[in-house]
Amino acid sequence: MLFMGSLGFPDENEYDSYLSKHGGSSNAFTETEFTCYYFEVNREYLKGALQRFSQFFISPLVKVEAMEREVQAVDSEFNQVLQSDSCRLLQLHCHTASPDHPFNRFYWGNKKSLVDAMESGVNLREEILQLYRQNYHGGVMKLVVIGGESLDILQDWVTELFCNVKSGQSVSTIYRNDLPTWKAGKLYRLEAVKDVHVLDLTWTLPCLHKEYLKKPEDYLAHLMGHEGKGSLLYFLKAKGWATALSAGVGEEGMRRSSIAYIFVMSIHLTDAGLDMLYEVIGAVYQYIKLLQQSSPQECIFKELQDIANMEFRYSEELRQDEYASELAENLFFYSEEHVIYGDYAFEQWAPELIDHVLSFFSPENMRIDVLSKSFDKQSQVIQHEPWFGSQYIEEDLPESLFKLWSNPPNIDPSLHLPSKNEFIARDFSLRNANANKNLAGGDHPKCIIDKPFIKLWYKIDTTFNVPRANAYFLIALKDGYHTSKNSVLAELFMNLLKDELNDILYQAGVAKLDTSLSIIADKLELKLYGFNDKLSILLSKILSLCRSFSPKPDRFEVIKEDMERAFRNTNMKPLSHALYLRLQILRETFWDIDDRLSCLAGISLPDLLAFVPNLLSQLHIEGLCHGNLSEEEVKAIADIFANAFLVQPLPMELRHQGRVLCLPSAAKLMRNVRVKNELEVNSVIELYFQIEQDIGNEATRLRAITDLFSSVIDEPYFNQLRTKEQLGYVVECGPRMTYRVLGFCFRVQSSEYSPLYLHERVCHFISGVQELLDGLDDESFEHHRSGLIAEKLEKEPSLACETGNYWTQIVDKRYQFDMLKLEAEEIKTIQKTDVVKWYNTYLRPSSPKCRQLAIHVWGCNTNLEEAQIPANSWQLIEDIASFKSSSEFYPFLC
Repeated sequence: MLFMGSLGFPDENEYDSYLSKHGGSSNAFTETEFTCYYFEVNREYLKGALQRFSQFFISPLVKVEAMEREVQAVDSEFNQVLQSDSCRLLQLHCHTASPDHPFNRFYWGNKKSLVDAMESGVNLREEILQLYRQNYHGGVMKLVVIGGESLDILQDWVTELFCNVKSGQSVSTIYRNDLPTWKAGKLYRLEAVKDVHVLDLTWTLPCLHKEYLKKPEDYLAHLMGHEGKGSLLYFLKAKGWATALSAGVGEEGMRRSSIAYIFVMSIHLTDAGLDMLYEVIGAVYQYIKLLQQSSPQECIFKELQDIANMEFRYSEELRQDEYASELAENLFFYSEEHVIYGDYAFEQWAPELIDHVLSFFSPENMRIDVLSKSFDKQSQVIQHEPWFGSQYIEEDLPESLFKLWSNPPNIDPSLHLPSKNEFIARDFSLRNANANKNLAGGDHPKCIIDKPFIKLWYKIDTTFNVPRANAYFLIALKDGYHTSKNSVLAELFMNLLKDELNDILYQAGVAKLDTSLSIIADKLELKLYGFNDKLSILLSKILSLCRSFSPKPDRFEVIKEDMERAFRNTNMKPLSHALYLRLQILRETFWDIDDRLSCLAGISLPDLLAFVPNLLSQLHIEGLCHGNLSEEEVKAIADIFANAFLVQPLPMELRHQGRVLCLPSAAKLMRNVRVKNELEVNSVIELYFQIEQDIGNEATRLRAITDLFSSVIDEPYFNQLRTKEQLGYVVECGPRMTYRVLGFCFRVQSSEYSPLYLHERVCHFISGVQELLDGLDDESFEHHRSGLIAEKLEKEPSLACETGNYWTQIVDKRYQFDMLKLEAEEIKTIQKTDVVKWYNTYLRPSSPKCRQLAIHVWGCNTNLEEAQIPANSWQLIEDIASFKSSSEFYPFLC
């Protein structure tokens, strides 16, 4: 409601409109014990944005007519998470908390909770104003402003603009702490939406806000969540009972509140692990007993301290809005000298405090939740959580189990504390120290190796001066995407390889040298990023294991089961389902997830063992090494690849060519699909307009005009369809690039309306864009243009962001490393008439170049039969294979 106008700026969308015109954006979120408001804007418009922002906390109008619409927005946001397993589990925690406990409440808000209150006589506007009067005052507010001006000027602005914020006392709410959070000795079985088996073990700890220099909970999380040899997960994986494990006190407010810290161990179980549930919990208590007997280890704390200190000293910048909101929160929790350092501080070794916290990890203080699709729907004791409607069963645990878990008779000899971490960086020297900064690799990556087997791009960092590097590689595999079965076999191989590498990759990740391994069509994408000292060592270990790797039968069965579950869970969210359906039509080769699931079911270990030698028999690698690496080190990395894979290079003609469908002139194509989850209330419309292939001299200008058009209409589109019409919580539009084919997409997700109605409203907005553009005065257009130029020319905040931009150019085979600068130059010359011409060419239905593809995902509360008779000459796509067989495709560019 505070966004919806103030005495100084009464227009409802004044704040968002101002930010949008000046390259900015805004948001807000409410946590358990605070609300955070934040924005970003181009530097020279900071004061104007602060003028509008500060009025939220001085003179909001809280208009009745806006309030009624925002109730709908709250409901739409709630309906987005209605089918979220994690949200359902969190609300079950609230629902089953002790009746007088502060956690025992509806953790979200929705139309029912607000309308029911109004119908029972509550004056909602007065409640909002009362909340505002009680809480929105200087005593409980923190402000962070990051700007380009001097600190004195920024301070003067804050004093001037926020001086009328009401003063008040800092108040701490006192809660009873003698009340148990949950009933002891209970196990809760919650029916899952996705095909998962997750065991959550939850322990209530005292509030540890004041112990941030000691971080006992992080020390214990490091050990209990470890994945290397001797760890609990390593033991459970060897038994075939689990595939993943995480442990710790979450960042979300309910888990880290002034009332208590909530420590959760979350274990993803296999089918066998679900059958052996009590044995899994028994193993957890064996590990807890090991920790109790071993006593806290200062050398482990020192490792965590070293890692945190190097992470802080050489931290990469966040986006400014993220950093501002993070610091504002830190002002509540840390003393003044630790506001920027508190998250990293492992300053005080306190073994007695660790022992004290460890004493809370007892069966009597444990809550057990099992989230699973394997749920007894015939049980006579099923209960329903009222807000999400999820089904659950509450069970009593036998006393004998508590006795067994309290003091396990023995500890499995394979369980032990982690060994010393060999990946912690020790060398932080900068490779560019002796380099001529004007000659050190130039402004952009240069190709230093271009051979049939490997092509390598390199750029030494001279901007951020941190001992970090990012090494990204695309490894093209032979026949990896040739058939649906091949694509499944390639992915199965990659997942088994990741499983085998997990011990090494986890240890490196703890030391802030991370790895990402994924499959993109016929290519394995390998990314190593973090402190550069041990990067080559890690790469050698990965490639050495990859070369000699042979999957084991027991791990094959576990990973195959995990993949089957992942395939079944694909497209459960309507927004991702819509994206999937669009790409399924646009991409020439796109293996359907249901076909892949069928293939996977029939694959055996001999199939995989026969497939892998051919997969790795011919390869081509293209990579980028960027950051704190010398040219000699990068050439040595190329040698690591050459020595690891003594194979023939994969010829260009054998690499997968991702071609994109060329929509026919004036095409109006429509695809209708019901949501995958039969209880999903949200529907989605994606209206995609194909522009042109991204090639030739005009491509840069076309992208620039498309971006400028997006900047102009983004806020009016959101304001009309979300704020005024309240169609749904997700209302967005913007350019889309698919294998170097440019498009523009409008998206809406709604729990209230059918895709046909949403489609009609989107089209109605598009038809009014001509009037919107005609009404755009020169000053407003110039604001959009200069805002976008500033956005394009803004320096990247971190090495990671810069690497990401370079890597996109390499993956797309565009190699236009100064693309943003070139687009900014084009934008300077673009006139409003150019934007109008673009709109009339590509979005106006009467134009032959207006080529539309509408994706409709129908929620469970809509009638799909409405879609059988499309209006206005829309062509329904029923059989995708048949449709593609008679279609034309753009030539392959990347």
